[in-house]
Amino acid sequence: MATVTTQALAAVFRPSCAAKSRFLTGSSGKLHRELAIKPMASSSSTASFKVEAKKGEWLPGLASPGYLDGSLPGDNGFDPLGLAEDPENLRWYVQAELVNGRWAMLGVVGMLLPEVFTTIGIINVPKWYDAGKAEYFASSSTLFVIEFILFHYVEIRRWQDIKNPGSVNQDPIFKQYSLPPNEVGYPGGIFNPLNFAPTLEAKEKEIANGKSMFEICRLIQLINFAY
Repeated sequence: MATVTTQALAAVFRPSCAAKSRFLTGSSGKLHRELAIKPMASSSSTASFKVEAKKGEWLPGLASPGYLDGSLPGDNGFDPLGLAEDPENLRWYVQAELVNGRWAMLGVVGMLLPEVFTTIGIINVPKWYDAGKAEYFASSSTLFVIEFILFHYVEIRRWQDIKNPGSVNQDPIFKQYSLPPNEVGYPGGIFNPLNFAPTLEAKEKEIANGKSMFEICRLIQLINFAY
């Protein structure tokens, strides 16, 4: 007789769980669970089993790929297609997720604040979903080319910083401006006016908020497309 306690999800043991699919885990290791077996004081023949998920497991009991060990912010070991198995790809995906989340957060703010300011009479701009119909200083095709060039320049410099950290801290045009030594993806300086420390907790919160805002933006796009 045994008492089974689960701290994550109820564990169901079956012989077929001896091996796992690469599609589920992104690696070819074997399925395993950690069991802490402790004899109960009331009887020497009775054991207590404790099943718990380790940090970095997106599904309790499924071992994470070796390259996702839970040390990265927001890492739950989820890579069913093994896309980040190459260290270079993993390094790029980490930064891509961070930047995409930041753009999503800025996008939501950019949709809400102009509408609020227009409502209270501070400015007078079209609603965000009508912004594309408004007339600007140039045609839409010209604006697209300008944005493409500017974003291309920024992305090239960001890629250079990923490949060679600190190599783009000095402004190439305005030499009097430079960034302090920093961790890739967290430049500090003018980009961190409140001087928040890039702790692991802060990084995880930023990624979680970025994912939420990204989903909100995607939901709004789907609603607009449907209606």
